[in-house]
Amino acid sequence: MAPKGKLIVIGGAVDKGSFTEKDYQANIENNLNFFEKGILRRIINESAQKERSRIEIIPTASQIPQTVGEEYRKAFNYLGASDIDVLDIQDREAANSTKIVNRLKKADVVMFTGGDQLRLTSILGGTKFHEVLENKYQNEDFLIAGTSAGAAACSTNMIYQGSASEALLKGEIKITGGLGLIDDVIIDTHFVQRGRIGRLFQAVVSNPRVLGIGLGEDTGLYISGGNVMEAIGSGLVILVDGRKIKNTNLTDVAMGEPVSIENLIVQVLSKGDTYDLEKHQMKIHKESVKLQKA
Repeated sequence: MAPKGKLIVIGGAVDKGSFTEKDYQANIENNLNFFEKGILRRIINESAQKERSRIEIIPTASQIPQTVGEEYRKAFNYLGASDIDVLDIQDREAANSTKIVNRLKKADVVMFTGGDQLRLTSILGGTKFHEVLENKYQNEDFLIAGTSAGAAACSTNMIYQGSASEALLKGEIKITGGLGLIDDVIIDTHFVQRGRIGRLFQAVVSNPRVLGIGLGEDTGLYISGGNVMEAIGSGLVILVDGRKIKNTNLTDVAMGEPVSIENLIVQVLSKGDTYDLEKHQMKIHKESVKLQKA
């Protein structure tokens, strides 16, 4: 059954406005000029009650949760949302507490921030919080957003370690279980900026059924109905499809040796392009261009 909820996964470094600038209040118009077409604006627009939605920021993956949570709270507030709070879950006891779970039950949107995805899954995985999160996503008009670590943790399979420079050496990439909100994909973030395409290649060749998704910074995917993905934000989404791989030496070489792959398919999405996970079909969005007189 297709989930009733919506998912927005972001590659990190989402443009929140210049809240780190000392004069952001005085120059707020300049600092917020991205918002009308930005990803955070899209999160509000897709939420159940728009600006009146109850938004919980979850900075569990971060080592500085108070700072990160407050930054996102300010950003959403300047976009017109008013019912925003930071749900700071720092251990499994808190993730199983009635107080935390009840706050999640009342939320229309949760936003997982960046940090360490292994920290996020090890604290939340298998808890009452996780159970309610999955139930709301499947059965309610509920939006889950995640950036960087928060995005990587959304899939059933999750990359948690591996250098970009040695990514195509056998065994270099470490994969574990994520939060399980979307099946048959694996997500990597900060993708273009940190040269992580090799990480995704090895993740996909180890299980070609899984579609690799590489998210650029300030770039994401809006996923509705569990299967249709739309590219949003300012950069690129790279898809790595291994279903038609003809040959690989993955099982023949020793650990630490280079991996060969024949016939790996790579597709590139930019803003407005869509991809159907069931049909494995991409559709390029073409905006009409109006010619201006010189």
